[in-house]
Amino acid sequence: MKLETLLQKDARLSARLQIAERPGWRRTLAAILAHSGDSWFWILGLTLTWWLAEGPWKTWALRMLGMILVLALLVTALKFSIRRRRPEGEWGAIYRNTDPHSFPSGHAARAALLAVLSLLWGPPWLGALLTIWAPLVSLARVAMGLHYLSDVIIGAILGIITGLLGVFILG
Repeated sequence: MKLETLLQKDARLSARLQIAERPGWRRTLAAILAHSGDSWFWILGLTLTWWLAEGPWKTWALRMLGMILVLALLVTALKFSIRRRRPEGEWGAIYRNTDPHSFPSGHAARAALLAVLSLLWGPPWLGALLTIWAPLVSLARVAMGLHYLSDVIIGAILGIITGLLGVFILG
């Protein structure tokens, strides 16, 4: 099957999942989930954790921040190499203006990374919570019209691999 055919199927399936232009509770929930993976939110929260915490939590927050940075560099390099345009849409102007490229999804990658690292480095309750949250963030990004389904699938795979490599390297 040709790449162009796969991309067309991806676009059609992704369009069916979009709810950004439909008012209601599903759209509101998807918008909240789509924003919950924002890098600034996680960087601020982990920085505060590092600053206020003691002992293992301080180390945990620093490792998580470092891994987010590594992943951000990787995702940015891929986005600017591949340059796939985001799906057409109105919602999420801040994302569309600051980052017009959709592949791979940085939010999906970050959510998957955080879930993997929390499962392996964090308390079990946090790992379980983020393992449920990560795919919801990914689907919300498609639902709000910011990504194609393949963007979030590859982003999540990238986040999982980066998280596993980080745990392997850092212990």
